[in-house]
Amino acid sequence: MSIPPLPSGLLQLLWFVRIVEAGSFAEAARRAGTTTSSMSKAVSRFEKAHGVRLLHRTTHSLSLTDEGDRLLVEGRRLISELAQAENLLADLGNGGASGRVRIAAPAAFARRCIMPELPVFLRTHQGIQIELQFGDDIADLAARGIDIAIRAGELGGWPGYVSRELYRFPWIACASPDYLQRHGIPDTPSALSSHALIGFRNKATGQIDNWHFTSPATGDDVRHIPRAEHVFDDGEMVWEMVRAGFGICWAPSWLGLDDLRSGRVVEILKEWRTDASTLSAVRLQRRLTPRRTQIVMDFIAALPSSWQV
Repeated sequence: MSIPPLPSGLLQLLWFVRIVEAGSFAEAARRAGTTTSSMSKAVSRFEKAHGVRLLHRTTHSLSLTDEGDRLLVEGRRLISELAQAENLLADLGNGGASGRVRIAAPAAFARRCIMPELPVFLRTHQGIQIELQFGDDIADLAARGIDIAIRAGELGGWPGYVSRELYRFPWIACASPDYLQRHGIPDTPSALSSHALIGFRNKATGQIDNWHFTSPATGDDVRHIPRAEHVFDDGEMVWEMVRAGFGICWAPSWLGLDDLRSGRVVEILKEWRTDASTLSAVRLQRRLTPRRTQIVMDFIAALPSSWQV
């Protein structure tokens, strides 16, 4: 059972929302599997039919008009309601065990932890389709149609959401044996200042993340502000630089499980580890959760059993 084709005006409105979210006609077209020209014409027809202007267009940017800003809110609400209707139809048709499940997860986590196990899961549950999006913002799950979001750290009291703790993992300082053989092993966080450090720039804050430790003698929190020689905003790139012997990083243990187990990368300052951080799966609080969403949630929750280092 499926939702019948949408009227052209409604489809044009939904494309307008996708264009705004993508930031450009070209990116929206790429995501939708259509052409930039089709996207542009759809919005132009909508504007002409309703006598409104939704977007200010320049060669290099888009911005919303006042009318576009107001319509965007309703468009996002409509997308959310359509997604719920699609879920309901699937539930009525097959008990909810089949259909699409949309997951949002940090890129490095998705590649390192979900993707290696996903093919086996999908061969076992052939009625489930997965849409995996990179990102860890849970503020707009409904607007984006996300069923499950993977989030690290404290969640606070997000109203309208329920969370399930998946795993508690340590953040670790680590380097390659080759690097440590050439430069020595730091025995305190302060000794890191004389080493080449690989930093991670947090896209949400725009800042290089500080490194956190706990004194084994006093239990005090110790923050190290890295003067990083190399900086990346992708965790996997940080890890690749460490594997190649370019310096020391501070990262979640799940980022390099195979390398840590094989000894290609080793942990340093282990006695200075902070308390473990929490990894959670978050979803919207709804009266009815489709079976497929619960099946995927259980699959993700079972992954940490193989993450010990």
